[in-house]
Amino acid sequence: METSLIEFRGQPALRATGADGSTVTVALHGAHVLSWTTADEVERLYLSPRAVFDGQAAIRGGIPICCPQFNQRGMLPKHGFMRNLPWENAPSDAPQTLRLRLSDDEATRKLWPHSFEAWLEVTLSAGGLRTALTLVNTDAAPWSFTAALHTYLRVEDIADARLNGLQGANRWDSLTDERYAEKAEALHFGIEFDSVYGAPARPLQLAQTGGTVEISQSPTCTETVVWNPGAVLGAKLADMPADGFRHMLCVEAARIDEPVLLAPGAQWLGWQQLRVL
Repeated sequence: METSLIEFRGQPALRATGADGSTVTVALHGAHVLSWTTADEVERLYLSPRAVFDGQAAIRGGIPICCPQFNQRGMLPKHGFMRNLPWENAPSDAPQTLRLRLSDDEATRKLWPHSFEAWLEVTLSAGGLRTALTLVNTDAAPWSFTAALHTYLRVEDIADARLNGLQGANRWDSLTDERYAEKAEALHFGIEFDSVYGAPARPLQLAQTGGTVEISQSPTCTETVVWNPGAVLGAKLADMPADGFRHMLCVEAARIDEPVLLAPGAQWLGWQQLRVL
């Protein structure tokens, strides 16, 4: 695998090219996966053309890391702080893998008074991308966290996209605050959609014109979040074009309903695997 340090919209990033010609680009800011192209040179992730690249703000699109808090479920800034900090390149011996590292410092301890190490490993395979987040408790006391890999998948037109595999899963619809078992065999999209599902045992499939992407996640990620802002909310997002909602669907591997309590010296691993069928 060829790896290089590049500049992406004025910010440092790592780019890797796999044996089959696929590529992945990861910003050092937030260890944020910005792009994944398969061997056919098709971009599989959505990155907003209006995303802010100032080395401070969260980047809209790609795969942000939400940790150690999901959304606003706690006292930290929305989605925690890891997506807003510079990570360091920590080269891996694993084949076709980029690895980045973050550890606590004075700034993080002001927000969250715990010692930790975080590692993100991004691995290319033929037609596939695996993103794995590892957290290590380097503190003398246990601490708890929630997390998500907030993946923005690219679609040609959200109206034509179908997400299969969640029928029967427990669903919390955040827009209506209702809880029920999902009845639909396939999820359809058009207006704002924001729901947290109990993670299914089998991989999901995002089907659209031009192909299908299979989405699986580790058992440690006990929830799957599905989100599309729709036209109304999408128009209010300053870092996304008004029609940006038409070209993305977030399908997130998450651990949010029951926080992980991590003992001193222990570690937690959560991953998501994308594969083009």
